[in-house]
Amino acid sequence: MPKTVLVTGSSGTVGSALVMELRRRKFDIIPLDIKPCLWDKRINRATVRHDLRKPMSKLRLRKKPDTIVHLAANARVHDLVVKPELSMHNYLMTHNLLEYARERGIKEFIFASSREGYGESKAGVKRKESDTHVSTIKSPYTASKYAAECLIHSYGECYDISPVIVRLSNVYGRYDISERVIPLFIYYALRNRHITVFGREKELDFTFVDDAVDGFIQIIQRFKKVGGNAFNLSSGKGEKLLTLAEMIIKNLDSKSTLSSIDKRVGEISSYIGDISKARRMLGYKPKVFLKEGVAANIDWYCNVTTERRILEIQRRNLAKRGWA
Repeated sequence: MPKTVLVTGSSGTVGSALVMELRRRKFDIIPLDIKPCLWDKRINRATVRHDLRKPMSKLRLRKKPDTIVHLAANARVHDLVVKPELSMHNYLMTHNLLEYARERGIKEFIFASSREGYGESKAGVKRKESDTHVSTIKSPYTASKYAAECLIHSYGECYDISPVIVRLSNVYGRYDISERVIPLFIYYALRNRHITVFGREKELDFTFVDDAVDGFIQIIQRFKKVGGNAFNLSSGKGEKLLTLAEMIIKNLDSKSTLSSIDKRVGEISSYIGDISKARRMLGYKPKVFLKEGVAANIDWYCNVTTERRILEIQRRNLAKRGWA
């Protein structure tokens, strides 16, 4: 019998891609999100609408999951600097989901954490899974992820819930029309608008969505062997944010101009993931790197945003920040 997998944050970038791929592979999927899925009508119809900030004790799913993949979060570092109460929401969502797992006897719990937990890195240095420490935390967002990891491990010790921690880094690709860096740069470049890079020194590890999804699927399939571990899922290569912006402008033959200023409070300027553990234990092997991935991302974006409804959603999101 195929595993039944509960995926929270199933309408997001990674969530949408993961649910689609798991369904293609004949897993039994229960998507859960507070928002609708814009990309697949079948997933949207199947999505359980629930605000994870509220207890799940009265929530009745159609079937008990074998595995929980917890992707739901307030995920923008700067947003949680401006509104630190959002970091408490991240912790609360994880607590409520763990309580549901404890009450229902669900033993397999996969948590999407973040490379932010490693704090600032020296340029070119790759960070291993053991490199996190409370003293490296630089933002409320990071604190929410670090605290959630601690809580998950405590439930593992006390309630026999086996955790896997996945530390993601700048996932990009299909199903993203947010104000995150790549869709934002594409939005501006298509309109020949000036692009400002926050952090002229920034060098980060960008992960194509298909590679991240493949890593999650390998964990689900091998959970009995890899439970209790943490894994970096990224490309294992650093790319300058300025180079990324130049790449997008060139790809679109845009007249956008480019400048850089200091990074914002709470953000880190350097991170590259050591993915050797994921390679060894999961067979993880990233296939799409930034030049190829950005071209694919632009092709998808230009095609999907011809749909007026999708374009209007992004415009409204940016307008809320004064960026449209």
